[in-house]
Amino acid sequence: MTSPPLLEVQEIVKRFGEKVALDHVSTSFQPGKIYGLLGPNGAGKTTFIRVITRIYIPDEGEVRYRGMPIEPAHVRRIGYLPEERGLYQKYKVGDQLMYLAQLKGLSRQEARRRLMHWMEKFEAADWWNRKVNELSKGMQQKLQFILTVVHDPELIILDEPFTGFDPINTELIKDEITRMHKEGKCIIFSTHRMEQVEELCEHILFINEARLLVDEEKHRLKERYRAYRYEVVLDAPWDGLQGGPWEVIESGPDGPHWRYVLKVQDEGAFRQLLHRLHDAPVNVRRIAEVLPTLHNIFIHLVNSAVHESV
Repeated sequence: MTSPPLLEVQEIVKRFGEKVALDHVSTSFQPGKIYGLLGPNGAGKTTFIRVITRIYIPDEGEVRYRGMPIEPAHVRRIGYLPEERGLYQKYKVGDQLMYLAQLKGLSRQEARRRLMHWMEKFEAADWWNRKVNELSKGMQQKLQFILTVVHDPELIILDEPFTGFDPINTELIKDEITRMHKEGKCIIFSTHRMEQVEELCEHILFINEARLLVDEEKHRLKERYRAYRYEVVLDAPWDGLQGGPWEVIESGPDGPHWRYVLKVQDEGAFRQLLHRLHDAPVNVRRIAEVLPTLHNIFIHLVNSAVHESV
C-alpha cells in the first residue's frame, strides 16, 4: 500500500511577465524515495524548486505538505541546497553556521551540538574559527551541505550537490544521501550528471519548456524506451549470428572472448536468436538486454521536444 504523499504539487502555473516558467505541473513526492529532477537549462527546474520551497508563490495551483496548503512552518521541515551557493565570505565559519542553523528553528545549544556532530563527521571541526574565504570551494560545499541537513529535514532538495567535490568527497556525500534515504527521507536530486542519477535515483521527473513530460519510476521509464538491444558474449567469433531478424550493431573482442551487440525486431525475433545460440558451435558466455541509459533517454526527450516545436 502506497503511503500518503509528503508533498503534492497540483496544477502549478508560474509566469514571469509573458514567459510561462511552469505550465500546469502536477506531481507528488513520497517519503523514503529519491527523485531525479531532470531537464535542459531553462526548462523550469529551478522555478519548480523555488515554488515548492515558497521562495516563489505560484500564479495558479497549489502546493500541499502532508495534505495541507504549504506554510512557512512546513518549509522548516525542508532542507534546500541551491545551485547558487550563499555563504558570507568574510565571516567566521562557526558564527555563520550558528546563525543560519538557528534560523531553521534550532535552539543555540542544539544548533551547536548538531553542527559539531556534522563538522566532526566531515573532519571539519578545525574550520570553526576560520573565515569562509580561507576555505577551498570543496570545503565550502561541505558547509553548505551541513546547513542543508543540520535541522533533520523530512524533505531534502539537492541542486547539483557534487559541484566542487573531488571523488573522495563525492563518495562521502553519496554515503550520507544513501543513509538519509534508508532513514525514510524524501530526497529530490537535480543535476546534469546522468551517471549520478542512474546510481542514486528511483523515480524520474523530466521538465522541458515549463511542462512535466516524465513522472515515472526509473525502471519503468527504461522499459518504456527499451530498444530490443542485446549483448551476446561468445568464446570466439561466430558468423552464425549473421542473417537473422536482427542487426549486428557491434562486434569485437572482449578480453579472451568475443562480444556482439544485436538489435532484434521484437520478442519473436529474440526467441529465434536464443534458438540459434542454443545450436551454436561456440560456448555462450552471456546474453543480456542492454537497456537505454538515462543519458540516452534525456537526449531523446530533448530532441523530440525540439522537433515538435519546429
